Amino acid sequence: MPIRLIIVDDHPVVRDGLRGIFAADDAFEVVGEAADGPEALAVAMRTIPDVVLMDLRMPLMSGAELIRRLREWSPGVNVLVLTTFDDDADVLPAIEQGATGYLLKDTPRADLRRAVRAAARGETVLSPSVAGVLAHKVRAPQARALSPRELEVLGLVARGATNREIAAKLFVTEATVKTHLLHVFAKLEVNDRAAAVAAAYETGLLKPTGGA
Repeated sequence: MPIRLIIVDDHPVVRDGLRGIFAADDAFEVVGEAADGPEALAVAMRTIPDVVLMDLRMPLMSGAELIRRLREWSPGVNVLVLTTFDDDADVLPAIEQGATGYLLKDTPRADLRRAVRAAARGETVLSPSVAGVLAHKVRAPQARALSPRELEVLGLVARGATNREIAAKLFVTEATVKTHLLHVFAKLEVNDRAAAVAAAYETGLLKPTGGA
């Protein structure tokens, strides 16, 4: 049985090119095409594909929303994203909504066919750059998970307190304060107090306080 595939992209020339890639291989059957999210849902419901090969940025509906609706309609559907975008704002919502795989449009033809076969089996397929984005996001929360005492020390640093003042306020030694700060610097991947405070505000670890 060939793998039943629908192609979703708002550019007709891209759909034609993709159809050509799969039409030349008896292992695949392109059972439908769509140019936007609503049309893709209608085509999917009519054709019951094994794999939906789709772009992310299209008219009328975001790629992440389309993935969510496809998964709601059929939790077993395998969605393989094929796009030109590999930044956090595109990758993470697509994966979070249940995309089986995420490839870039410079993927060689043979690799694309292998990826669709893998997606049909429910296997995760990721371009190297996309895998890197996800790995960074997995590591980042762990690297930035400060302990309550480290956050307390950093909050005092942000208010301009010296190590001696922090030690006195927290009833610890200055050496202990320095140790906490070294841990903070390592977790935030910075080298000094100012950079630590800036990184903490940027990542939401510290919240700006209103002033007169």
